[in-house]
Amino acid sequence: MSKSWIRAKLPEFVRDMFRNFCMASKSLEEQFRSFDREGVVAFTILRDLVGQEMDKGLLWRMKDTAHHVFRNDPETPLTGQFLDWGLGYIFHETIKLKEDAYQTLTYAPWFLALRGRDLPEAERVVVEELFQVLRQTEESMRREIDRIRFIVSQCRRLLPIYLARHKENALLARYMFSQNALVREVFGEDYQHLIETIYGEHPERMFVLAAQSLRLGGWVDEAALAVQGAVSINPADRHVLQEKKILNNWTQRMST
Repeated sequence: MSKSWIRAKLPEFVRDMFRNFCMASKSLEEQFRSFDREGVVAFTILRDLVGQEMDKGLLWRMKDTAHHVFRNDPETPLTGQFLDWGLGYIFHETIKLKEDAYQTLTYAPWFLALRGRDLPEAERVVVEELFQVLRQTEESMRREIDRIRFIVSQCRRLLPIYLARHKENALLARYMFSQNALVREVFGEDYQHLIETIYGEHPERMFVLAAQSLRLGGWVDEAALAVQGAVSINPADRHVLQEKKILNNWTQRMST
């Protein structure tokens, strides 16, 4: 892909980068909570999240999209460079976690079965020594999960700062509106900070941009919901009133 083409498509790549981060954060945290409760993660889910060269998973696409965004934006700030590294780090650290999960899934039951057998002394000693390596693998998984969680939390801090440069990105606003439940879940108590950092004193701007994008895409009912959201925040705003009027006229033409 040429740099000029990527720059022309930058609003889409920024939206995709944010979308992939939110989806990946949710999936990873579900696995981490499983480890917190039961000491296990699902190897198949981690395998699918990573993917492979010819069938890239969500984390792989997140990493690649981040490279497209941050390495082709001529004005990428230091915040963007941190995010580029951080999102790539999550991908590579998850590969390690996936491999450790495979070892635990495949070989831990075998070693447990061997420990229950009446083995010759020499073999019993070897089994015990090798079993300790598996225990160390479990400890490695905890360290990998802690590192990924930390980097994810730092990315949540950095993303609002970077995305403030893209506050007029209608595709980003549309995603944040349409998938608001997921965005709120991922950012938690920092959700309001996300909105305030991107849109400043005009949080209704997200709803207006989302309404415009939805309307132009033919999603009139969804656009109307976005307009309602904007009206509930700032009913007197010029942009809110303008989009409301355009949508009303659009609806009237469609009904005649």
